[in-house]
Amino acid sequence: MAGKKSPWGSGGDEPPTSGDKGDSPPSGSPTPPADGPRNPWLPPQSGEPPRRGPNIEDIFRARKGGGGGGGGNGPTMPRLPQRPDGKSWAPIGIGLVIAIWLGTSMVHRIAPQEKAVVTTFGSYSRTLDSGMTVTLPWPIQSVNVQDVTSIRRESIPEGDGEKLMLTADQNLVDLTYLVRWNIKDLKQYTFQLADPDQTVREVAEAAMRQSIAEVNLNDAMGSGRQQIEQNVRDRMQKVLDAYRSGVSIQGVDIKKTDPPTKVVDAFKEVLASQQDAQSEINRAQAWAQQLTARAGGEATAFDKVYEQYRLAPEVTRRRMYYETMERVLSQTDKVILESPNVQSYLPLPEMKRTQTKPAEGGN
Repeated sequence: MAGKKSPWGSGGDEPPTSGDKGDSPPSGSPTPPADGPRNPWLPPQSGEPPRRGPNIEDIFRARKGGGGGGGGNGPTMPRLPQRPDGKSWAPIGIGLVIAIWLGTSMVHRIAPQEKAVVTTFGSYSRTLDSGMTVTLPWPIQSVNVQDVTSIRRESIPEGDGEKLMLTADQNLVDLTYLVRWNIKDLKQYTFQLADPDQTVREVAEAAMRQSIAEVNLNDAMGSGRQQIEQNVRDRMQKVLDAYRSGVSIQGVDIKKTDPPTKVVDAFKEVLASQQDAQSEINRAQAWAQQLTARAGGEATAFDKVYEQYRLAPEVTRRRMYYETMERVLSQTDKVILESPNVQSYLPLPEMKRTQTKPAEGGN
């Protein structure tokens, strides 16, 4: 190629042809200049260090000026693109990075249900309410945002675990309950306790065990549950306030009160027996109430008759006789005989029945 320096160091315009093959260059080739590349096929000259093959660093080493015979002056860094006026984009890029860093670490938007604690080099500085606010950039000041209005829930025990507690009558009961709480003081919640959530769980379990130990099994599984929930809530709040935890207990809900799994069958049999016994007691009480009411009615009727008897003893005695005979004779068969001339037996009851049956059949 015309105008291009020969890689073999000769002063000609044409490179060696394909016919120049072999282990040495043509004998008529001139000595390459000192500032250009040497012919790799020539043996080293006297005083020249021995040649070595290229290594990986030589292959990937960047050189100035691209190809050609200019030679390299060492590795260089890649150059950034320039602006139309010839200046570098580096200051603008650095400025954008600084602006983004300042914007994300200085400007904060706090939602209505949130509050934030500002710390300066790790020490408490102030508490921020909802809205837009500005602080010093990180790492000078840090902002910790927490939701302080939403209700948080702790289910005890977690999953399908068993939580056995001892009642006042020395029985075991398996309890599952839910604790509802929120943050009332973000500063105390952040700095006073190492693990506030775990503290709430442990305080809840201690308060529940203390409350269950004060009632018997029937109250724990029945009518006493509401009072137990209130006692647990009051005890928890008292302990957490003493810890200065910044936590407010909203409520405690007992979800399940069952006997231990190993004795659940026997417990069901006991409950069934207790229910049967209670049914019999209720039935006996109802029968006793009926008898009492009947006896009371009879006594009242007797008192009324006695009052009339005191006013007219003979009349009352005769009236009672007639009423008694009417009640007795109305339920027996009767035969009427006239004297002194005795008639033959006349079965009046049989005749009455005989006359009644055809009449019923005709209808």
